[in-house]
Amino acid sequence: MEIKLIFARDTGLKKLRLALIELEGLHWERAAEVAPEALFEIILEQARASGTEARVSQPQSPARDSRLTESRTRAVRDMLRNGSYKPAGRAKPSSEYLLAAALDGDFPRVNPFVDAVNLASLKYLYPMSIFDADKAGGALVCRLGAAGESYVFNSSGQVIDLEDLLCVCAKAPAVESGISRRAAAPEAGAGGIPIVNPVRDSMATKLFEGAHNAIAIIYAPSGAEGADLEQAAADIAAWCGRACDSTAIRLF
Repeated sequence: MEIKLIFARDTGLKKLRLALIELEGLHWERAAEVAPEALFEIILEQARASGTEARVSQPQSPARDSRLTESRTRAVRDMLRNGSYKPAGRAKPSSEYLLAAALDGDFPRVNPFVDAVNLASLKYLYPMSIFDADKAGGALVCRLGAAGESYVFNSSGQVIDLEDLLCVCAKAPAVESGISRRAAAPEAGAGGIPIVNPVRDSMATKLFEGAHNAIAIIYAPSGAEGADLEQAAADIAAWCGRACDSTAIRLF
């Protein structure tokens, strides 16, 4: 795969660092090797220790300082705060949903490649996406969502409003039908069709068993709070690399 990624000229994107991990030649028959139960247990235990302490304001945990959890959460929210978009409530970053799910004993299990990205998101508290690269096509655009843009994000048909939300878009998606619903933003087509963001990803390019190639994306704040972006990308590449032909990491 040779995925091209360009950035729109928007001052809101200056708050962002991004990692793109290309996963080529997925081997679903070996997918159980990607995120074994032992990995789940370690990362969930660390998250519960620090996350519980962050909730009740107790001293730091030897597994992970609860102050890191709080500062990372604030930095990620600031990264997404653009124009009319307020990253709170149902619009909060996906990393916060995953932490809450871990604390509540309801961490999602989807498929091994998606699970590995979710575990990395929980470990580093960066929101992340993974999608079917063949459905998205070979050219991506990073920009803020336009007024009237939205897409369906689950099998129930629920829709997320994308106005002013950081999005990665497919410049020329291989799957056109149903990939996005735009009400009042025909001009946004020149910037690609939104497929993923740090809150919820589009159903149109979700990664299902049988897919051949995937892209994982990590959204990190610029500055000190994005310092471990490279390590987070390396973890995803190492875990998923157990069941794919090749991996490649690019940082932006």
